[in-house]
Amino acid sequence: MNDAATGSSPPRAVNPVLSDVVHTFGQAMLQRYGERVHKLAINARFTCPNRDGSRGTGGCSFCNNASFSPNAKHPPPIREQIEAGRRILRRRTGARKFIAYFQAYSNTYAELAVLRQLYEQALQEPDVIGLSVGTRPDCVDTDVLDLLADYRAQGYEVWLELGLQSAFDDTLQRVNRGHGLAEYRATVTAARARGLQVCTHLILGLPGESEAHWRTSLDTVLDLGVDGLKLHPLHVVRHTLLAHQWRRGDYRPLSQAEYVNAAASLIQRTPSDVVFHRVTATAAADILLAPTWCARKWTVLNAIRRQLTAVV
Repeated sequence: MNDAATGSSPPRAVNPVLSDVVHTFGQAMLQRYGERVHKLAINARFTCPNRDGSRGTGGCSFCNNASFSPNAKHPPPIREQIEAGRRILRRRTGARKFIAYFQAYSNTYAELAVLRQLYEQALQEPDVIGLSVGTRPDCVDTDVLDLLADYRAQGYEVWLELGLQSAFDDTLQRVNRGHGLAEYRATVTAARARGLQVCTHLILGLPGESEAHWRTSLDTVLDLGVDGLKLHPLHVVRHTLLAHQWRRGDYRPLSQAEYVNAAASLIQRTPSDVVFHRVTATAAADILLAPTWCARKWTVLNAIRRQLTAVV
């Protein structure tokens, strides 16, 4: 049945910068639910096995969660975070449905009872229609997968976001990641066997890698099966090992042109049914050291769009 027959207006397009040339998450949700659906980022006070000593200490060489996490130092209760985020997004976009995005650190790294309590605090909100859970592939056991699959069976929109970053074990070791491709392969296979949607994070510009590495990482992820992707340029932020390496001249960030060309190439290489949750990333100005273009999200998005339309 079309919109004219129902007397309703068609849903508004989202992210016109990219949605006509990239299968974006916003567009996918608009098509699925008939209205805007936005992620609400949540910091639930998790930590990481690469910080607490169980896998390592200090975390990944590039990691400072303040670069992407809301309320990084003193997060308020989940309900307050949702309320604050909903006020902003309703005013900015008109959205009335939300997905609780458990973002900071490893959001499956706790006892199952704790996870259930935290996730259900978010799901109790009447306008929260699902979960997006960001974590590491070595922090997802079968009980967690079963819990997420149960939420999906209840009708919630559920995404498991796995931070792989690179399919090369030597790269992961170089940045002190604390896991390898084997853990990712096992987790993504088990998640998809339960019907869970998986979004994989890949970083372009990791030390020692070239465009050939990025293509191989993408192809590896696609071969294993994935429903969504996030592409990130590696940026240098304060209080990280990468920041020291950059200051010494041991690391050179990608230029904007290098990133745009690479991101566009990977997007073209990706099947059209895979949803891009993100194609660039930014960091707060007070902690971003380099490259400075990472502070200009819309400039980068427009450049990626121009690159894609130029080669269509």
